[in-house]
Amino acid sequence: MKTLIIAEAGVNHNGDVNLAKKLIDAAAEAGADFVKFQTFKASKMVSSQANTADYQKKNTADNVTTQLEMLKKLELSEEEHYDLVEYCRTKNINFLSTGFDPDSLDFLYKLGIRMFKVPSGELTNRPYLEKIAQLADSIILSTGMSTMQEIGEALKVLKADPRVPITVLHCNTEYPTPFSDVNLNAMNTIKKEFNVNIGYSDHTLGIEVPIAAVALGAEVIEKHFTIDRNMAGPDHIASLEPDELIAMVKAIRNIELALGNYQKTPTPSELKNINVARKSIHLSKSILLGQMLTENDFEMLRPGDGISPMQMRDLIGKKVIRDLPKGYKLTMADIE
Repeated sequence: MKTLIIAEAGVNHNGDVNLAKKLIDAAAEAGADFVKFQTFKASKMVSSQANTADYQKKNTADNVTTQLEMLKKLELSEEEHYDLVEYCRTKNINFLSTGFDPDSLDFLYKLGIRMFKVPSGELTNRPYLEKIAQLADSIILSTGMSTMQEIGEALKVLKADPRVPITVLHCNTEYPTPFSDVNLNAMNTIKKEFNVNIGYSDHTLGIEVPIAAVALGAEVIEKHFTIDRNMAGPDHIASLEPDELIAMVKAIRNIELALGNYQKTPTPSELKNINVARKSIHLSKSILLGQMLTENDFEMLRPGDGISPMQMRDLIGKKVIRDLPKGYKLTMADIE
């Protein structure tokens, strides 16, 4: 099964549509399925009193103190959205964006978006979830900062139409996330508890954890990326650079191949090695016509195209029908 890989550009365009196009280029080159941005009007998302998070203070160079100040600089206009959608078409990659307010959700629907992503911060926003449930043909729900009870309550709202598939992403909302806080096994706890498709939205440094998530059953991987991790902005520091994004996508595709089909049988590539690697029954000494075979007459040597050592007990007490030399590879035709 192919993992859906979402390259999360987010607000790493720093409000510059040309930088956003460079992010699309990088995501397309890496082979991601979607490149995802964020759609919002800052004034409809945060109040003027909302402070920036610690990681935002640390990673934003212009010393803004409120989220409103920070986010106003990161908005993309409606015209820029249309431009980016069209640019994605030319690069053969799917456009996706997370809306953070009702008007933005309506705009994304107008833009043709039918897969809606619920960010972790909106998981407890009932009116927002109800709006998503009205618009979406499919839903992806991030669960950073949440409890199992909160996830369950959000799913009750989102499952207004049971025909709409929902994928729940395990997530940790710290940028970057310490490895000790990832708790990747919780992803399958969510799957078992709610009987949903699962995935993982990653904010760790590096590519190890999303690759491990695929090995554990993630069907969707979301990962932030940037053109340059040293750029000023709230999310750059916890993002992959283009070469790392390429490596992550390649590794995930390799893991998909390696996971296989749950059946344990010799694969086509190893069949040719069976006789080379296994052993068969050979004679440890010369045996004369009519002599009865004992365990001491046998030694197990490569190649494995003779009688299997697993049949040794069946041969003890049998007689050979002709003289056989030491080192001879025994066959059933030699025995009566």
